[in-house]
Amino acid sequence: MSMFGLVLFIALLALSLIDLRKMILPDSMTLPLILAGLGFAGWQHVLPAAIIGAIIGYTSLVVIELGYKRLRGIDGLGRGDAKLLAAGGAWCGWFGLPFIVLIASASGLAHAFLISKEDKGPSVHLPFGPHLALGIFLVWL
Repeated sequence: MSMFGLVLFIALLALSLIDLRKMILPDSMTLPLILAGLGFAGWQHVLPAAIIGAIIGYTSLVVIELGYKRLRGIDGLGRGDAKLLAAGGAWCGWFGLPFIVLIASASGLAHAFLISKEDKGPSVHLPFGPHLALGIFLVWL
């Protein structure tokens, strides 16, 4: 694994653990991860794809977040999830976003299924960050 891969892995692991424990993805970690992804993309000469990926990644989850809140009147996603997907777009390019979201959604559904088997009730909140992190890292590999 390259130095870039190690940095990405450590950052995604740390963000996942924080999100699992505190249900938050801090800006102090997500924003530098976006910048690092853009730096990596510049080094790889694919900066336009990374910039587009960061914009689409962020915007798509913000639209879903706002739509869900408008329909249901409650928060369904946090803005940290959108920033993490922006980082995924920066590291993997816009063309990696559908695969990141597919992996994250599938693993999130599996997580929700396992939680429901524990009979914790309908108001269980699941962090989406670890699932996004898994998708980002697998697509980046």
